Amino acid sequence: MDTKLTLVADKEIIEKAKQYAKSQKLSLSRLVESYLSSLVSPKSEESEISPLVKSLSGVIKLENDFDAKEGYTDFLLEKYK
Repeated sequence: MDTKLTLVADKEIIEKAKQYAKSQKLSLSRLVESYLSSLVSPKSEESEISPLVKSLSGVIKLENDFDAKEGYTDFLLEKYK
């Protein structure tokens, strides 16, 4: 059952949101409903992994004791010498 809702927002934001909704072939009402639904829906503990990400899994071989934070720090230090 649909219920009317009145929102107050900045005019510029509303215009941009209308343009975005139009580009997605949605009404602004449907866009807001979808957003609100995503906020109140129970979160799944496990996200679905896309086929692209699955295909990339295991491409890089790292040592068992590899510290990603330390590796990134080393990368940034080298980059900004």
